[in-house]
Amino acid sequence: MVLLIAAGCAKSGEIDVTGGVGITSVRSACPVVGVPAGTGDVTLFDPPASRDAAALDLSAAMSDVRSTCDDQGDDVITRVTFQVDARRTRTDAPRDVTLPYFIAITRGGTNVVAKRVGQVQLHFDAGQGRATATIEATTAVSRALATLPQEVRDRLTRKRKAGDEDAAVDPLASPEVRAAVASATFEALVGFQLTPDQLKYNATR
Repeated sequence: MVLLIAAGCAKSGEIDVTGGVGITSVRSACPVVGVPAGTGDVTLFDPPASRDAAALDLSAAMSDVRSTCDDQGDDVITRVTFQVDARRTRTDAPRDVTLPYFIAITRGGTNVVAKRVGQVQLHFDAGQGRATATIEATTAVSRALATLPQEVRDRLTRKRKAGDEDAAVDPLASPEVRAAVASATFEALVGFQLTPDQLKYNATR
């Protein structure tokens, strides 16, 4: 489970556990947003099968990944924006490049429950070696699925007194609690839709 450490009050639908020292652990219904390892950049070669430095055609990378979340309705709506910065080797002529990207929703850290593939459109003028595009994508997760059962919430937030039998026991040590938290935890992930060869190149370069 991802815990966001905050000094303020929790929003509606969040768990607010104060440890008596002014630190609050907050769990939101909003998904955690990120870029999976190895998918945040892409490199094109010409010819495509070559991996020589002289064959480098174009490289692009994602940056400035941001999100806004609306968790007030039946669905938790997350809008993810990110920037793609690209650089090409040959700049003699104008060029348009289309790079596929994905946005996916995972549940419990490993289970992909939804995925959509989009396209980043980049335009280079003649003589221009760099191009930038800003992309926005939206995800929706059922608020009911992203909300912990009341019984689990009670176990996580119950105040414990020194001397209680379970005072020093972390509620997350319970397999049932861990499973419930994982089931209600979602992530919104963005990255380039890479071919197996491109993914291998990113992992081994």
